[in-house]
Amino acid sequence: MRILVTGASGFIGGRFARFALEQGLSVRINGRQADAAAGLIARGAEFIQGDLADPELARRACAGVEAVVHCAGAVGVWGPYERFYQGNVQLTDNVLAACQTEGVRRLVHLSSPSIYFDGQSHVGIREEQLPQRFSDHYGATKYLAEQHVFAAQQHGLEVLALRPRFVTGAGDTSIFPRLIRMQRKGRLSIIGDGQNRVDFTSIHNLNDALFSALLACGEALGKAYNISNGAPMPLWQVVNHVLARFDLPPVTRHVPYPLAYGLATLSEWTCRLLPGQPEPSLFRMGVNVMARDFSLDISRARQYLGYQPKAEVWDAVDEFCDWWRIREGA
Repeated sequence: MRILVTGASGFIGGRFARFALEQGLSVRINGRQADAAAGLIARGAEFIQGDLADPELARRACAGVEAVVHCAGAVGVWGPYERFYQGNVQLTDNVLAACQTEGVRRLVHLSSPSIYFDGQSHVGIREEQLPQRFSDHYGATKYLAEQHVFAAQQHGLEVLALRPRFVTGAGDTSIFPRLIRMQRKGRLSIIGDGQNRVDFTSIHNLNDALFSALLACGEALGKAYNISNGAPMPLWQVVNHVLARFDLPPVTRHVPYPLAYGLATLSEWTCRLLPGQPEPSLFRMGVNVMARDFSLDISRARQYLGYQPKAEVWDAVDEFCDWWRIREGA
């Protein structure tokens, strides 16, 4: 099978492209910078350089492939709606149009469980349990992109969407590095009682799920799937494990949730009033993520994709720590 992996210069896209090569697939990757894709190119991936915001580039990237694993998109919690719309919706529309023009058979779309997040605790949330309103531009535009993906079925494209939670392993630059930096500055605190349990996903398990999505058929098509390790873990226990690996003291200081949320609100509004609207150091979304229970029901993925999370979260966390230590040393 010949596939295109978008967003291959990022953590998830890059790790899946490498995994797909190891499985014997013919892999084309897309990214803006060739140096970020050098390792994959050396392993045999074909590289198409450029921005998928260019419809012609998207068409060229999709030419001659059987399936697309679409991992590219805008991430974060700060910035104007237009940035997230362009990065998540318009870019996806370009890929969908290119798939239709070039006769691509299947698109596997990397979505996000951020679409569920409404600031409340959720345990075992199912794919259809959507909030009445989205908490941020990222969640709103990821869901809208999903809807455009599913609408493309009417043009004959086979589609699936995966929503993985807190993916970690070597290459992860979004979950733990920020917390490590904050603790080194003495600015990290437990929000609330510190007993909240959350889902993580080993990158190895997500790779298995993405590969299964490429091969799925019949009733498995046209659905969104929650992906995690299926075993919620005490968030602050995991954080302190990571800190210990870097010879940092554990987080023991607690900040009451109402105080943390109030400070985050003040920080956001202050930054909105400043020239250039700089990114705040504390977000309401971040406060909720670090204080609330949040886990996914993965029974649909088990049923239709045959998904079985085999890799342990602790192994993925230690894999991240080993990789980050080398990266910091470099």
